[in-house]
Amino acid sequence: MVSRTKKLRGSRTHGRGKKHGRGAGDRGGRGNAGLHKHKFKWMIKYDPDHFGAHGFVRHAATRKAKLSVNVGDIEDRLAEFGLKGAVHKTDAGYKVDLTMIGIDKLLGAGRANLPLEVIVAEATESAKSKVEAAGGKVITTVQEIQKGE
Repeated sequence: MVSRTKKLRGSRTHGRGKKHGRGAGDRGGRGNAGLHKHKFKWMIKYDPDHFGAHGFVRHAATRKAKLSVNVGDIEDRLAEFGLKGAVHKTDAGYKVDLTMIGIDKLLGAGRANLPLEVIVAEATESAKSKVEAAGGKVITTVQEIQKGE
C-alpha cells in the first residue's frame, strides 16, 4: 500500500492548503495560547479553574516551629536546664520551667523516674500521665501558673 506522503510528493502543500501545515497554526497556537480568546469556550468547559488564585500558601518564614522535648530527656538534661536557670530543687523533686528556655511542647517518649513539676505551654496526654505517675505534675497554661503561685 502506498503511503499518503509518497502519494503527495511533488504537490507542495500535501493537501493541506497554503498555511495549514505550518507551525502550530492548525491547532490555534501552542500550549495555552488563546485561552482568553479563541479557545475560551474550551477552557470554560474543560479547565474552568485554569485562571486565578486557588487556596493559600503559608510561607515558612511566617511560621514558627515548635520546639519540643520528651519526658525521658528532661532527667538527662537537668544539669543543662539548670545552667540556664530553668530548674529549681523543691521538697518533692524538681521544678522545671521549659517556657523559660524556649521549649514549647512536652512529648511523652521515655520514662519519668523523678517527681517533676514541669511548666510548659503544651503537653501531650501521654507526657502528662507519665509525669503524674512518677509523682509530679504538668502545668500547661499561663492561667494555671498564676493560680499555683
